[in-house]
Amino acid sequence: MSGDWTGQRLELEVDAVAHGGHCVGRYEGRVVFVRHALPGELVIAEVTEDRGGSFCRAEAVEVLRAAPGRVQPPCPLAVPAGCGGCDWQHADAPTQRRLKADVVREQLSRLAGIDRAVEVEELPGGTLGWRSRLRLVAGSDGGLGFRAYRSHRVVPVEEHGCRIAVPGSVDEVLGRSWRPGTEVAVTRDSTGETHISASEGPGGRARPQQLRGGTAHERAAGREWRVDAHGFWQVHPHAAGTLAAVVGEWAGASAGAHTWDLYAGVGLFAAVLAEQVGHSGSVLAVESARGAVESGRRNLADLPQVRWKRGAVHRVVAARPARAPEVVVLDPPRKGAGTRVVRSIAGAGARRVVYVSCDPAALARDLATFAGAGYRLRELRAFDAFPMTHHVECVALLTTEQAAMDRDGSTSH
Repeated sequence: MSGDWTGQRLELEVDAVAHGGHCVGRYEGRVVFVRHALPGELVIAEVTEDRGGSFCRAEAVEVLRAAPGRVQPPCPLAVPAGCGGCDWQHADAPTQRRLKADVVREQLSRLAGIDRAVEVEELPGGTLGWRSRLRLVAGSDGGLGFRAYRSHRVVPVEEHGCRIAVPGSVDEVLGRSWRPGTEVAVTRDSTGETHISASEGPGGRARPQQLRGGTAHERAAGREWRVDAHGFWQVHPHAAGTLAAVVGEWAGASAGAHTWDLYAGVGLFAAVLAEQVGHSGSVLAVESARGAVESGRRNLADLPQVRWKRGAVHRVVAARPARAPEVVVLDPPRKGAGTRVVRSIAGAGARRVVYVSCDPAALARDLATFAGAGYRLRELRAFDAFPMTHHVECVALLTTEQAAMDRDGSTSH
């Protein structure tokens, strides 16, 4: 078979899981990335995208031989040509976590040369009803929905709602007509209050109009937080507290120490570091978003040891503040920190680095750069903070060889 395969149906043996919510099959020497399949299955896959070259994309429209762990998706929209928000509704929860662990392990091995067993840990609450922040879009008929996978096509959700959303959170925005193209953001905070904003214009790019609420109340790290309801905060109700606890355990900053919190957001991890270093220590919190910095300053006003610096992280850390940090915590965006930031952290002499990542490929690339600067991966935990999707949250502890020896009292690797 030659030419454009789009629309063709192929019988495939499905191989390993791949990063991005699909599995790998092969047909006539080409790689086929197949959604809605599981490793070990025999499927009929319909090609949905073929741009030539060595691979194409497809969806499993018929399962001829099912793998253990396959289940009926709880949402009728989580099917081929359906909603693109969920990747693994056709797998039970243990299978989802195993697939994510396989992805993390493969990315670490391939991109960083690190061979390590990985377990993805479950957060409380199960796989449904967890997502506290959503963004919907109005279709041509004015009804709200979600985008199809790799498409601008809107899949209506009026009849079915969203099964992974916190129950009741989207009820107020469904059942009414919106201007086509309007993006509607919905947040349910820790108090149960629902916050709604809408952005009109092409692609929802106009300034958002707050329709209800606006300041979310959250709880994590032993503190109450007042944050922009549609700004950055973990979408799983238990994620922020879980990550803060792990960061605190691994940071272990000394009283009076100097520390950095990079990509600080509203200061969740800065608060953890501040409690450890005390008033005689300091925390440099670096964040580029003006609103997040303003929110962070208000939320951490009782912690004067936190000093905020607004700006691009790579520029701030390249300035090399005079006092070397004992610990650096970083939680970069999905693309990772990148070579410049990693080398600046290493050049500043940080003895321990706690790296929070929502993308295993970006994490692995940055770990490889850290390794070249003399750091090794000491600990790794992964959490299923986004059930039903391919996303996974990882926390890595990196130490210099000297710091590892000081902590272990040995030279063992």
